[in-house]
Amino acid sequence: MRSSVLIACLMPLAFTLGAAQAGAEDLYVAYAGSMGAVMDLHLGPEFAKAHQVQYRGEGQGAYGLARLIADHKIRPDVFVSITPGPIEILQQAGLVRAAYPVASTQMCIAYSPDSPYAKEFAAAAQGRKPWYEVLQMPGVSFGRTDPRTDPQGQNIIFTMLLAERYYHIPDLAKKILGSQMNPQQIFTEPSLLARLKSGQLAASSGYLSAVSSQKLPCIKLPPEINLSDPRYAKDWYDKVQFTITVDGKEKVVHPQPLVFYAAVLTDAPHPKLGQEFVDYLRSAAGQKQFRDNGYSAPHGPTLGTAGAG
Repeated sequence: MRSSVLIACLMPLAFTLGAAQAGAEDLYVAYAGSMGAVMDLHLGPEFAKAHQVQYRGEGQGAYGLARLIADHKIRPDVFVSITPGPIEILQQAGLVRAAYPVASTQMCIAYSPDSPYAKEFAAAAQGRKPWYEVLQMPGVSFGRTDPRTDPQGQNIIFTMLLAERYYHIPDLAKKILGSQMNPQQIFTEPSLLARLKSGQLAASSGYLSAVSSQKLPCIKLPPEINLSDPRYAKDWYDKVQFTITVDGKEKVVHPQPLVFYAAVLTDAPHPKLGQEFVDYLRSAAGQKQFRDNGYSAPHGPTLGTAGAG
């Protein structure tokens, strides 16, 4: 059965406090799709209730959302991205002045407890079997997202390229992922974990935060390949790269530590309310919600001009 999280991620979600709030101010938040559970079930509703407003959330791949915002096709009050890359698109468009780190996560391999290969994945999670060997077993179906529109789609490629170096296994990424745009593996971010939960996939890429939020088992990866630790950014993570084609243009992309950033848009319909929401994400109450849903404390500095937005 599909979860309410999937529905929340596939379409904007409005949290209404009742008929008395029909004329309440509306907060519109666009966020990285993996955050659906914590945003639409916890942070958004809690903020809306405390501030007597309505909350509407929209989750998609962060790069895709950033381009929609930059092209003025959607106009949220707040954008929450993973990694600085999507934020940089909006800074270049003059739509973001400052973005604040609000949480962190790490790459992991999620797996279905109902898969015929669940025992093998569980053994890998316990360190009794190499996870990359399980992923190469005949019949194992693996899911990931589109690297052109979603940071997670890029991050799983980086993870596999780093794993090649870390485990000294040439061509490991190609053996597991196939081609960069392998159509048998690529799904939209909101549907990826839902497909895993329904048994359509044996395993998938995932952020530990999102996987934990949906109570799915996973294989945790070493910090040298899970992109969680900014200390590895320049001396290790940056040793891998790949070229991707977006809108007919080739671009070389590099990994960035998995930090979530929140920003108020310069053309936000409700800038004051948007800033209050960003402040809430950074507050003790907001940070508790993140921790309770599998997120780590935020790492890294403010992007851009502190205090703006």
